Amino acid sequence: MKVIGLMSGTSVDGIDAALVEVTGTGYGVQFELLATHSADYPPGLRDRILSVCGGASLSMADMATMDDEIAIAFAQSAQQLGAADLIASHGQTVFHRPPTASQLGYSCQLGRGELIASLTQTPTISNFRAADIAAQGQGAPLVPPVDASLLSHPHRHRCVQNIGGIGNLTYLPPWDRTGAPPPGIMGWDTGPGNALIDWAVDHFSQGALTYDHNGQWAAQGNPCQVLIDRWLTQPFFQQPPPKSTGRELFGADYGHRCWQEAQAINLSQVDFLATLTAFTAATIVHGYRQLPRLPDEVLLCGGGSCNGYLRSQIQAKLPNIPLLTTDDVGLDSSFKEAIAFAILGYWRWHQHPGNLMAVTGARQPCLLGQVHRV
Repeated sequence: MKVIGLMSGTSVDGIDAALVEVTGTGYGVQFELLATHSADYPPGLRDRILSVCGGASLSMADMATMDDEIAIAFAQSAQQLGAADLIASHGQTVFHRPPTASQLGYSCQLGRGELIASLTQTPTISNFRAADIAAQGQGAPLVPPVDASLLSHPHRHRCVQNIGGIGNLTYLPPWDRTGAPPPGIMGWDTGPGNALIDWAVDHFSQGALTYDHNGQWAAQGNPCQVLIDRWLTQPFFQQPPPKSTGRELFGADYGHRCWQEAQAINLSQVDFLATLTAFTAATIVHGYRQLPRLPDEVLLCGGGSCNGYLRSQIQAKLPNIPLLTTDDVGLDSSFKEAIAFAILGYWRWHQHPGNLMAVTGARQPCLLGQVHRV
C-alpha cells in the first residue's frame, strides 16, 4: 500500500512529506521509501503559528482560516509526491496540555484531514492524538511503536532520540522483530530540543535567522554550568514517565526568562547559545538516567541531529556510547517522523492499534486517527 506521511513538528520549520510503500501486518510491517518532499510554510503563516503556540489569543474565525491554510499547505506537499492509496497527516500542533490527576489532557493539531482528503482526492487520516488522550493517555509520543517495529536490534539495547522543537526518546530492549514487541519499551518527551535554541537565534538575529546552522554560533561560546544545573531543577525533569510537553512550557516565555537570568550574570549572546545547547543535551541525557539501563547505542533523528555542536555536547555526556543517526541503520533521519506517521496511518487503515500503553499511559490500546474518505 502506498502511503504519504505528512509531518510538521514543534519546530514549525515546514512540512515533511514521505511517500512510502508499506507491506506486512501489525508490528511486522516493512517499508520502502519511494519519494520525499520538504516545503516551507507560506510567508507569514509560520509566524502566526508560532504566535499561537506562544499563547497569543485567536478568534474562532482566525483559527478557522489558519486551519484551512495549514490543510492546503499539507495537501500541496502531498501532491508533490504523486498518487497514493492513503495520506496520513499529523497536522500542526498549536496546543498541547498533558493530563494531570484532576484534568484530562488536550492536544490540538490544525490542518483538517477532511480538507486534505477533498483537495487530494485521497483517503486521509488525521487527528492521531485524540483517541489516546480520551483513554487518559498523554497523546505523545506516538512514534515509539513504529521505532520498535523498524529499529529494534536482536541483541542491542537502543535509544532513538528525536530532536525536533521538543526532544523525545524511545528505549528499545533487544527484539528480533518477530511476534509482539517485548515488554520494556519506553518513551517520553525529554524536554526542549531545538525550541529554545531557535528562539534565541531568532531573537538575537532580529528574525534574520531561524536556527543555528550546525551549531556554529553556539560553538563560539562557553556553556554556563551554573545556569544549566539551575534549569534542570524545573519540575518537568523530575517527573517520572509517562510524560509529554511542548512550547506551552518550553517556548518563548521560557526563553525570555532564561535570557534574563543569563544577563543577570553578564553572559554574552554566544555563551548563552552555548548554554542553551548544552542544556538541551543535558535534558536528553538526564532522561536516560531514568531508564532501566543505559543503551548500547543512540540513534539520533530530527533537525537537531544536524547540529554538530549539540551532538558533541551529547557525546561528551555519554562518552562510552556510540552516537549514530537513524541514517546509519537505513532510516532517513530527516523524514523519519513523516515515515512513522505513514505507518501509523497504515495501522489505522488496517484496524491495528497504534499506541503503546506503557509509553503514553493510556488505559487501553487505541485505533489512532480519524478516517476521512472521498
